[in-house]
Amino acid sequence: MAADGEWGRRSLLRGAAVVAGAAATTPLLGKAATARAGVSDADALFKAGKFEQAGRAYEEILKTDPTNLHAARRRGYVGLLGNRFAEAEKYLKMALRLAPDDNDANYFLADCYIRQDKFSLSAPHWQATGSEAYTKWFAAIRGEAYQVHGDVARVPFQQLDPMPLVEASVNGGPPKRFTFYTGAPNLSVTSTVAKEAGLSPVASEKVDYENGFVWAHYGILDSFKLGGIELRNVPVGWWSTESGDDVDAEGDGMIGTWLFYHLLTTFDYAGRSLVLRRRTPETARNARAAAARAGAKPLPLWLAREQYVHSRGSIAGSGPRVVGVNFGGRGGESAAVVFGETAEQLQIRTDYDRPIETFAQSHPAVTYPCYPKEIRLGDAVAKEIYCEANPKAALAPLGFDVPAAFFHSFHKPYNVTLDFTDMKLYIARGKAT
Repeated sequence: MAADGEWGRRSLLRGAAVVAGAAATTPLLGKAATARAGVSDADALFKAGKFEQAGRAYEEILKTDPTNLHAARRRGYVGLLGNRFAEAEKYLKMALRLAPDDNDANYFLADCYIRQDKFSLSAPHWQATGSEAYTKWFAAIRGEAYQVHGDVARVPFQQLDPMPLVEASVNGGPPKRFTFYTGAPNLSVTSTVAKEAGLSPVASEKVDYENGFVWAHYGILDSFKLGGIELRNVPVGWWSTESGDDVDAEGDGMIGTWLFYHLLTTFDYAGRSLVLRRRTPETARNARAAAARAGAKPLPLWLAREQYVHSRGSIAGSGPRVVGVNFGGRGGESAAVVFGETAEQLQIRTDYDRPIETFAQSHPAVTYPCYPKEIRLGDAVAKEIYCEANPKAALAPLGFDVPAAFFHSFHKPYNVTLDFTDMKLYIARGKAT
């Protein structure tokens, strides 16, 4: 598994970066210098979140330099961000023809295959990245994964704070209480639930967790039912201590992004429910129509590194930027986390004399209360709302700048629909209809 894919229950700080503009081209350069300038310009566009322009720039580079590994890999990544699988495969395979052992190209292609449920094709690429556990896990999946039975489910929140909980059935058993978090990849259950469901791991590994380590186990679940929607043959994980006990007893498990992107998913915070629909052209049309009636304009949707959801928003007058958009998890009071030097650059009032000790990606971190004048996602706006700044967060761990990530508290007045077919996000005030 990628290092940034591990999840801790208190690991709410994701992504990172401050926004940079694209570099200007330099005229009258020699061929080699021009190629270098072209790569630099394309990289600047990508870093600034101008993915379509960056993709075209990388294509131009490859026309004159088809052996450019970086351009091929990055062009494949652009396709993957938008779930455009054919173009992602085309350029990532080009990159691997140039460098068969390239770690990033193998990682992106493995992710591309698992998004399409082509798990056996992903296995050798996970092997190439050194992820033995993922290799064994995905090689063990037989038949069609994530089989969807039923058409729609509205699953009420059993609680909203400090984290949403919904009820679900595991392998036909009694209702269990699950939280959800789009900072997590796969569906996970506790060690206790795994034992009750008769799960056996097909792979296991030790992973870092906060100040120690735990065992991560991977298997395949026969059935997972949420209201009127049942999914069968579902990849599932669970964590245990060295003695086999539960790592965390807050709920019976967690639903991650992989499950949500197999459905048309609405996080209906205002209506205190999770709305799940089978992904069909008709449900997509209905979602667009409902958003239009509510006055919600479509926003771009990007998916990075297995599970991290992004769209376009702004913070403290930054103008449109790529922002992380996180649903579920232990929300707390903070509406957003501001990364790196963003708070300082945008002159956001920050209380550095009130440090908050927390965890980011299962490792200790220190954040500080901050108060941007406004944060915005489409027409959804919060003014003078409490946020946190994480000044030591890496600026661009995903390759592009992300000044902030929006969390639980920001979404409470709204319902948000993620359409992973057309790669659009719709946010509207009030309960979903």
